Amino acid sequence: MDSKVKELADKSKRIVFFGGAGVSTESGIPDFRSENGLYNAQVNYGYTPEHMLSRTFFMNNTETFYDYYKKNMIYPDVKPNKAHKALSELEAQGKLTAIVTQNIDGLHQLAGSKKVYELHGSVLRNYCMSCDAFYDVPYIMKPENCGTDKNPDSQIPKCAKCGGIIKPDVVLYEEPLDHDVMEGAIDAISKADLLIVGGTSLVVYPASGLINYFRGNNLVLINKSKTQYDQRADLVINDAIGEVLG
Repeated sequence: MDSKVKELADKSKRIVFFGGAGVSTESGIPDFRSENGLYNAQVNYGYTPEHMLSRTFFMNNTETFYDYYKKNMIYPDVKPNKAHKALSELEAQGKLTAIVTQNIDGLHQLAGSKKVYELHGSVLRNYCMSCDAFYDVPYIMKPENCGTDKNPDSQIPKCAKCGGIIKPDVVLYEEPLDHDVMEGAIDAISKADLLIVGGTSLVVYPASGLINYFRGNNLVLINKSKTQYDQRADLVINDAIGEVLG
């Protein structure tokens, strides 16, 4: 761990980590807004990624949504990186009280973290829109669990219990963030004495506004590029999150 971050962590009792896509890029998952991110990548569907990941598009173009989603949002073979593991160790030491993440990959939990507020949901959870039955990623990815007699090549996963359409437990554009998750994140950040923000440009609202609830002693910002909150931070490090925390 970076010596300056370690010094602050050693004298803190309630650390909260707030992270974004940059935390998982070192695991091989592309971010959204960088030069090589999903939003700047060539899209062959005739729509912008933002539109394709909206509630309206999901409801009206479910087939195309799933074709894009399965190819670009699911990374079943990725593993936690040094940042995920370092945060899990801090929690095990009783130092880290919570992780607030904008990511949907579940890598924090895979690394061993227990208290994780997933602002935008998780690709690992999927629910039938009709009966709320739960399904994991392997289920929705199997071709035999998708399609109908009229369209056997469909990408849309169907519920084994009622035949309803399965939706990822991911917050799409036009959908509100989960109230309980937001309340939990706000409570954790407001009680922290050290807030470490990493791998996020802090431009996506309302998630980025959570930083305003911090009333603790030290704010640390770790991001490869500058953010609008840099002047408010006690420590700014422009580097890869894994290199700083690992």
